[in-house]
Amino acid sequence: MSEELLYSVNNHIAHVVLNRPSKLNAIDTAVDEQLARRWDEIDSDPEIWVAVLAGAGDRAFCAGGDISAGTDVAPARIGLGGGLTGIGGPLRQLRKPLVALVHGYVLGGGFELAMCADIIVAADDASFGLPEVRAGIIGEAGLVHRAVRQLPHRIAMAMILTGEQLPADRALHFGLVNEVVPRQDLAEAGRLWAERLTAASPLAQQAAKQAVLSRANHPLEIALSTKNEAIEAYARTEDVQEGRRAYMEKRPPRWTGH
Repeated sequence: MSEELLYSVNNHIAHVVLNRPSKLNAIDTAVDEQLARRWDEIDSDPEIWVAVLAGAGDRAFCAGGDISAGTDVAPARIGLGGGLTGIGGPLRQLRKPLVALVHGYVLGGGFELAMCADIIVAADDASFGLPEVRAGIIGEAGLVHRAVRQLPHRIAMAMILTGEQLPADRALHFGLVNEVVPRQDLAEAGRLWAERLTAASPLAQQAAKQAVLSRANHPLEIALSTKNEAIEAYARTEDVQEGRRAYMEKRPPRWTGH
């Protein structure tokens, strides 16, 4: 692995950092391939319960795909963001909770990558944008589909059609982000969110996330009336028993993720 993607695991939390600050953390093919491997590792390691994604440097979380080599997406077998966005390749959905810590420019594919997270914490200098039309380009436009689902329709359409950016305070107003903090407090806010997430049963979280994602496009009556395999599997885990014991003994649960 190169130094352009930093990775560490501590206390059940995987930290993934885009480390190309001179390129505004734009993602090239090599970083895409590394991200794909890291998402595989995060999903397959039972000792990892939460992932936190951030960008190095002062100017940007991520400015999208690196077009300096003439392309803005990775090979079709991967897809931008290691497959999380589904742009340029098959869509993958991370089973573990993902927190995105964003600052500065959050543009194009970088905006799309942030929208793939379950929790977004934004620095007060963050600015979200879909600048493609201002450059006279538009690709498969995968990112516009998330924008119109995660923002009010006319707010998203204004961003898509003008290329104008959305500042962090407005993003919070429209529910795009969970929290806005001063730039110097971003890492600490991310740590607190990760700790809040690891206080819950990791297997229950994963089952709940899978249930949400697998039924999101179904009518409510179908979602309510069909069984969910992940939730049924969770009912047979040790964490279910531990939750019941902790409740009866009036103590905090000690999750194992098994």
